[in-house]
Amino acid sequence: MNYILYDGAVRDALLPFTFTRPVADIRVGILTIREKWEKYLGTTTTTITEEYLATKYPMVELDQNIMINAAFLPNPILVEMVTNLEPFQAVVKGEDIIAFFTESSQEEVDFEAYDLIEFEDDVLTIEHTWDIFQKNDAAIRADFELLTEDRESQPISRTVNVIAPENIFVEEGAKMEFVTLNASSGPIYIGRDAEIMEGSVIRGPFALCDHAQVKLATKVYGATTVGPHSKIGGEVNNSVLFGYSNKGHDGFLGNAVLGEWCNIGADSNNSNLKNNYEAVKMWDYETERFVNTGLQFCGLMMGDHSKCGINTMFNTGTVVGVSANIYGAGFPRNYIPNFTWGGAQGTQAYLPKKAFETARIVMDRRGIEFTEEEAAILQHVFDETKEWNSNNG
Repeated sequence: MNYILYDGAVRDALLPFTFTRPVADIRVGILTIREKWEKYLGTTTTTITEEYLATKYPMVELDQNIMINAAFLPNPILVEMVTNLEPFQAVVKGEDIIAFFTESSQEEVDFEAYDLIEFEDDVLTIEHTWDIFQKNDAAIRADFELLTEDRESQPISRTVNVIAPENIFVEEGAKMEFVTLNASSGPIYIGRDAEIMEGSVIRGPFALCDHAQVKLATKVYGATTVGPHSKIGGEVNNSVLFGYSNKGHDGFLGNAVLGEWCNIGADSNNSNLKNNYEAVKMWDYETERFVNTGLQFCGLMMGDHSKCGINTMFNTGTVVGVSANIYGAGFPRNYIPNFTWGGAQGTQAYLPKKAFETARIVMDRRGIEFTEEEAAILQHVFDETKEWNSNNG
């Protein structure tokens, strides 16, 4: 069977992260949503997403296909229902379509002609940016079971102070000495060739993905995910780094999500709780205004290729778009548009030519080419959203 993951109605609610990727390629837990589905299904998937992303994330359609709403995270019961779908059948949760069978001969999909099968169990969904850290605890636990079932962890060094070792799994090539791992409150997963440096103290649930690194004497509270090739230091609480991003120095990052190729300067901090303890409001790209998240704790959302200088201070519920470069004294605004250069003292447009030069250097340091395909995606984002940047002076 051919499986296709589609963005669905939540795509705009997951900006700025979906400016540069389909919903399926958001990381929550240990794996991306796509990786979860592919692991369960035992096959690759393709994507229906925005047209400007389709070159990098193409769709392959065959005579028979099962379309899956990428906002829904798989679990064993749901996967069984999805794989058993037959023509003119769909799996639904209330008013939401989770998955449906379609054939290339169908001129249109009319769900009134479908047999709608209700999914009655609980299922994790990612519908808002803050769901990524809010639901990271449950997602790490589910991924941990999926990845470690019937497998044996690599041995843990005797120098490591371990609590609840049965909840810790270490992949081949991982390195750690003289650290403390407390998995009594949730599982700890250490990926292939990852490293935890001396003096670090980590409380689960925690995921350190392949080739990621925890710097000296880092303090980590769950539920936190450090994506592939990312680095963390200082103090981190309930945060998700998608991949290739760095928060490598002292400073606090909490209830936050960083996309790919982000860098947080030394001694930078984000607030995750308002002084008056009220619910946090956050910029919403759909309504183009600030909306109430309903959360008391909510920190920083930073899109791909964005950076901040040393000693940057982010207020509670700050949204930073794609390819922004933030620096200077004081708190920058709670919403920083794509391709912004500056900070609290004033901003200007960060033109693509200069932004691309930086991206090319940053990616080259990791041995990855900044391709014309990547440039075209970022150029589209700049062109599509530059009106917001022009109002950000």
